[in-house]
Amino acid sequence: MNDDRTLHAHLIGRQGSRADLNTPALTLDIGALDRNIAAMAALVAERGVALRPHAKTHKSVDIAKRQIVAGAVGVCCAKIGEAEALVEGGVTGILITSPVAAPRAIERLAALAGRAEGLMAVIDHPAVVERLQAALAAADARLDVIIDIDPGIARTGVASPEAAVALAERVAASPNLVWRGVQYYCGSQQHIEAFADRRAAIVERTAYLQEVIAALAAEGFAPEIVTGSGTGTHRIDLELGVFTELQAGSYVFMDKQYLDCDLTGDGAAPFEVSLGVDARVVSANHSGLVTIDAGYKSLSTDGGVAVVQRGAPETAFFAFMGDEHAALIAPEIGARLQPGDPVSLTVPHCDPTVNLYDYYHVVAGDTLVDIWPVSARGRAR
Repeated sequence: MNDDRTLHAHLIGRQGSRADLNTPALTLDIGALDRNIAAMAALVAERGVALRPHAKTHKSVDIAKRQIVAGAVGVCCAKIGEAEALVEGGVTGILITSPVAAPRAIERLAALAGRAEGLMAVIDHPAVVERLQAALAAADARLDVIIDIDPGIARTGVASPEAAVALAERVAASPNLVWRGVQYYCGSQQHIEAFADRRAAIVERTAYLQEVIAALAAEGFAPEIVTGSGTGTHRIDLELGVFTELQAGSYVFMDKQYLDCDLTGDGAAPFEVSLGVDARVVSANHSGLVTIDAGYKSLSTDGGVAVVQRGAPETAFFAFMGDEHAALIAPEIGARLQPGDPVSLTVPHCDPTVNLYDYYHVVAGDTLVDIWPVSARGRAR
């Protein structure tokens, strides 16, 4: 067996044990993680807004519980499989943010509603309301629901204020469904790098959200919950004051995509990098290039490339070299690094990178202090 616990449990608590990790390994700086959790909790509390951070980022019972202890009202999950895994781990207050539509998945959702404290799910189509009502009635369960509003990307969500009202009416006529509010996630705006440009885009999209809310209120469906936002727009959304709760998720880790964005408008970095992938040099036979043991199977490829945290020049250019390998390219790097030398990387996009691993290697400085499972890894259905 070469699973992470078997390979590394004996290293926990031994000073300097991070250097002995078998690589590639997903690492998590516990101090930076807790400071990020505390910073976001304090920020939303100051504005009187709830926090329901998105667990699709970390897929972890351990991290979700730390967020709730710090003040979060619950967490979000993208898929029912994620929600089932976190409920099994004792996490409460879960909102499933993607529509659950397949017949078998609706049966699972109805079953989960019967045992999960504070469970909510989004809906965006009347046919799903009918199927969900039937499944809940058969399971003798009730479920709080949120209407998903399309912010303009045509992925999920009702496409007009009129459609939102019509769906709310269908919910009101369904005895096993409880209407709670609306969801509005402007995903395509989260990574606009310039703060002013991102703010302008969100101001325009928020005006549309307010139209939907006004239409619902006019028909007696004023939403109790208005949920959405993300790490890229959290400051702007708090300023605009429309959301009652934020779903930001990546702030706990920070990745290259968000490091490239001005999140505050003044260039300040409100959160620290806590997530990394530790790798090792496996070949160093060229002066300007070394090969490391982390390739496509170890890092997401949808958010650019990784950057060096430590162990190599921060200016070294990262280039994928296949499934198992990547190159670090810099002048004379082959003379500075030897096979076996450790290198730590900041990941391009945290969510899909985490899903490549079974465990977090929780570190404090150079010491491995714990090993946490990626509880919902692969739970995409």
